[in-house]
Amino acid sequence: MKVEKPHLGWREWVYLPELGIGPVKAKVDTGARTSSLHAEDLRPVRRGGKPWLRFRVHPRQRSKAIVVDALAPVVDERTVRSSSGATELRPVILTTVDIGRELWEIELTLTNRDIMGFRMLLGRQAIRSHFVVDPGRSFLTRKVKMIRRSAAGDARRKGR
Repeated sequence: MKVEKPHLGWREWVYLPELGIGPVKAKVDTGARTSSLHAEDLRPVRRGGKPWLRFRVHPRQRSKAIVVDALAPVVDERTVRSSSGATELRPVILTTVDIGRELWEIELTLTNRDIMGFRMLLGRQAIRSHFVVDPGRSFLTRKVKMIRRSAAGDARRKGR
């Protein structure tokens, strides 16, 4: 008996629990191989002799009200071609993603997505074998109105 995979719309609410990030509105892009996350103030650090990155994320588009300080190990650096055709060398991290109560690890490149319409782009490698994409629909998974916190991420509101 074949089990049908759950469906995703062209945009969805995504959580990155190991980083303390979520919900963040992500564009599901099957034309993009890798996923990317908006990140600012990238600072390399070493832990156990291995490269890690400290960075900041503003998970809400066009808002600086919420800031998440995150820390993650760097697993690679890749040259990525943007939709405009420009190439950029980006750090790659491995983290857990939570979409529709499904959790698994994905690779994320970190870059400044301030001018883009979404803080996160979910590429085909991340959703492969987990979902079927329905490009005519949006937000087919759930959104929780709180930011999840973890030991790796410390979400805080500015000005408080």
